[in-house]
Amino acid sequence: MKTEKKYISILEGILLPVIVIVFWYITTNSGRIPQSILPKIGTVWTTFIDMCRSGELWGDMSVSLLRVLKGYLIAAVTGVLLGTSMGMSKHIKNIIQPTITTIRQIPIMAWIPLLILWCGIGEASKVVVIVLAAIFPIVVNTESGIAQTPASYIEVAKLYKLGKVETFLRVYLPHSLPQIQTGLKLGLGVSWMAVVAAELIASTSGIGYKMSYARTLMQSDVLIVAMIVVGVVGVLIDKFITILFGVLTPWNRIKTR
Repeated sequence: MKTEKKYISILEGILLPVIVIVFWYITTNSGRIPQSILPKIGTVWTTFIDMCRSGELWGDMSVSLLRVLKGYLIAAVTGVLLGTSMGMSKHIKNIIQPTITTIRQIPIMAWIPLLILWCGIGEASKVVVIVLAAIFPIVVNTESGIAQTPASYIEVAKLYKLGKVETFLRVYLPHSLPQIQTGLKLGLGVSWMAVVAAELIASTSGIGYKMSYARTLMQSDVLIVAMIVVGVVGVLIDKFITILFGVLTPWNRIKTR
């Protein structure tokens, strides 16, 4: 029974991609759509192999991933610290939350032109974009998890005269860890989307730049390859951080089916 359910789940998962591929094949072989608009599947596959062999695809991906790593680490550390401070102190929350709530409403794409003026089109602007995109889900989820810690737990900590750091490590952190993990996971996913958006607008390297450059040259096959790779890498990043959290906190694994 379990094996059957597993196979059914797999079939359901690949059903839509198969439909898209069949529709793509029929459409491109009808001769009605120019290859410059929508290339054939074989053309895209050949382009992918050529880009892999030349190393240009992996070079652009490594540049983008490095930017994500830099920005995400900054956002993770800053976001957890801010969220923890807001969750543990109402005064800090009252000071910070209105500003954070206001800034959150500004789309990340709206920040890019201003950041280019401030930081240029180098690495700094890309990293700042990633930090801005990733920090808010981390702050919000961390603050929510800390704030929802039962008051009885905190009273016990006071009874044992625990300091703030010890109270955080023994009381707040264990209770809020699932939501902190959710914020970190969301932040990483947003980071990947943000770096591609930033590279599309102003960059001289990275997978987003590759997509923008291919659009300029009407290389739809290169553009589609880059889009597919971006999607696959995004899924792999999500799976990686899920597995990592599962290894680090085996007692707190969430079954996803």
